[in-house]
Amino acid sequence: MPDVVADGLKVLFCGINPGLMTAATGHHFARPGNRFWPVLHLSGFTPRLMKPSEQRELLAYGLGITNVVARATARADELSALEYREGGRILTAKVERLRPTWLAVVGVTAYRTAFEDRGAAVGPQERSIGSTRVWVLPNPSGLNAHWTAATMAEEFARLRKAAEGQRTGTVTGDPSP
Repeated sequence: MPDVVADGLKVLFCGINPGLMTAATGHHFARPGNRFWPVLHLSGFTPRLMKPSEQRELLAYGLGITNVVARATARADELSALEYREGGRILTAKVERLRPTWLAVVGVTAYRTAFEDRGAAVGPQERSIGSTRVWVLPNPSGLNAHWTAATMAEEFARLRKAAEGQRTGTVTGDPSP
């Protein structure tokens, strides 16, 4: 699954791994029940609701997409802890090369496993990768019933505000939980 990336992005969103629909279409977060695209719009990252097929347009907004693990599966629970940890190492190297302002991992369990940080929670992390700050977002999969689109959009908006403040050098509110 090709990444949607460029040097110096405002936010690099990082999914867990491609689902089968994503792998088949070549578009990130392509499964109809996935809430990534609606939440991205509701949170103010994009001025309109985008389709997965429009993913390359994210670059114009300073946004990109990658994954922790490259292997496509029907469900993320098919991945091994070893795959997550190796994905975390590969992702770290990618972030060091691309230097986005923020890395946003969508899925707290994936983040905990990939970066061996059992205490991580949704929100900004203490960890940084070079100058890149790290934020953990809720998994937008339709299987994640703990979060509604509205509550997810609130968390995505917290990241957006923090990223906008960091890029302009101003503080736009406390990004801490």
